[in-house]
Order: sequence, then structure tokens, then C-alpha cells
Amino acid sequence: MNIKKPLPRGISSIRKILEDGYLYIDKTKLIHNLITTEKYAFLSRPRRFGKSLLISTLKEIFLGNKELFKGLWIHDQVNQYQWPQYPVIHLDLSFIDCRLPENLSIGINKALDTAAESYNINLSSNHEPGYKLMDLVRELSKKNRVVILIDEYDAPITTTIYNRELANSNRRTLRSFYATIKSLDEYIHFFFMTGVSKFSQTSLFSGLNNLSDISFYPSAAALTGYTQEEVDYYLLPYIDEMAATRSVNPGPTHDFLRYEFTLHR
Repeated sequence: MNIKKPLPRGISSIRKILEDGYLYIDKTKLIHNLITTEKYAFLSRPRRFGKSLLISTLKEIFLGNKELFKGLWIHDQVNQYQWPQYPVIHLDLSFIDCRLPENLSIGINKALDTAAESYNINLSSNHEPGYKLMDLVRELSKKNRVVILIDEYDAPITTTIYNRELANSNRRTLRSFYATIKSLDEYIHFFFMTGVSKFSQTSLFSGLNNLSDISFYPSAAALTGYTQEEVDYYLLPYIDEMAATRSVNPGPTHDFLRYEFTLHR
């Protein structure tokens, strides 16, 4: 990699990264495999591991914004991907203030209202989140089958985990909300959800039992984060520069990164 672009520190918008010329490690071949082999998928990864960037990339692809991806693998795959346009519902639950029991339902409803307004749809203000989602999906499906992307699905639980009563209240709200999704199967083209963990013993997914947990699939191993090969190809100039400023011989990249980790631990 000869052209040294600025690093997108703290940026999770693929549009901003690509339009403003930041470095992007091309994951679009892996993403193409995901969207052509799965319909309902869940991916668990640690915080700051690229989940939100992955969701942002999926959103732009499903909206059909082909030119944004010029120069990346998926842009030129005319025989494998035709860039159809789908209505997209994107929810990031990490932005919802869940310190009161009623806040989660209010926050999801506001996010759904915002999504509806972007498509010039007015939703009833009296519905529970599940029913509101149902109305929105059915309306959007008049355009095409719908894509639903949920980022940090577990934030309302992980942020209240030390308040058992509140965490249980949020769990019940989420369980009811997610259970709605299975009933909308005929209207859904693709559903994808990310989180830090999977609450397998809390019946959170009991209604959404058609969800594939791809967290440990070999095909999903490099969807987020960086492989050694990607570090060597994309990041070597940055590593060399960092090594020079510290008067260190980087040697193999993994040795230098291990040195940096030890230095800043």
C-alpha cells in the first residue's frame, strides 16, 4: 500500500471514511458473502471492534449506493452483485438512555419514527415498539422487501446490569420487540444484529429463533477487526513511521505491535 491515507480514528461512518479519503481496509468481499448466504444473522464482538462500521457499510450497500464503493471489491462485481435498492431500518440501541424503565420503549419508538420520516411515512404515536415496527415494515415493503440493521442490541441490558430490576424490565421490552421480527418474515430481505454478548439463557431470542449466530463462523472471522495479512498490506507504512518516531526496529509487524501493546498497557 503506497498511498498513506489518514487513519479513521473513532469514525464509524463508511460514507465519511470513503468520501473524506480515510484509510478503509476492504471488507466488502466478506460482506458480500454474508448478505448472499444469510438472511437472519447475529454477530457478537467486543467494543471498539468495528461493529458499527460494519452496520454502516451494510446500510450503504443495501441502499444501492454503488458509486460510494468505487475502488473496492464489491463495486466491480457486476456478475455477482447487481446493487438492488432496499428500504433500510437502522437502529443503534447504544444511544438510548435506559435509566428509567419506560425510556427503552420511548427511545425505540423515536428511532422508528425517525426512520419512518426519512421515507415520508407517518406512524401512530400510540403503538408499542413491536407494533410500530410492524407498521413501518409493512409500509416500507410496498417499495421492496426491507432490511433491518440493529447495532448494540444488548446495550439496554449491559448498561443496567447492576440494577437487576431495570435490566429485567429492559430484557422484557427487548424480548417482545425482537419477537415481532419473526412474524414479519415475508416482508424482510435481510436482518442483521450486533452486540457485545449473547444472552442465551435469558430467553431474549426465544421469539427470534430463526437467527443464525455467526460469531464463530470461519466465514465471519475477519468481518471486523484486522487480520495479520491486512495489517501487513494496509498498515505497514504507519507501523514504520511509528517505529521511526520511537527509534525502534519494527521487524515483523506482529513483534512491533506486541512491543507497542507492552509499552502502553
